[in-house]
Amino acid sequence: MKTTVETINGGSATLAEFRRAGIDALVKALGPVGMVRFLQQFDPAHGDYIAKRDAILGNPTVDELMGEVERRHGGSSLK
Repeated sequence: MKTTVETINGGSATLAEFRRAGIDALVKALGPVGMVRFLQQFDPAHGDYIAKRDAILGNPTVDELMGEVERRHGGSSLK
């Protein structure tokens, strides 16, 4: 059974029409379960990314970062 997706007029379609056409296209291409899995990728993250990043990386100076780069390159200066 082949399902057709109706094309909408991008210049005059409402947001609801765009949403419906997008969901219909995803269902056609991915199936209902695939559509849900695809949309789940866009779920807003939870927590404080900046706080987590700072806890992992700290707040190094440029000199500290350059020292780490040089250390990883066998001590050769990049200057």
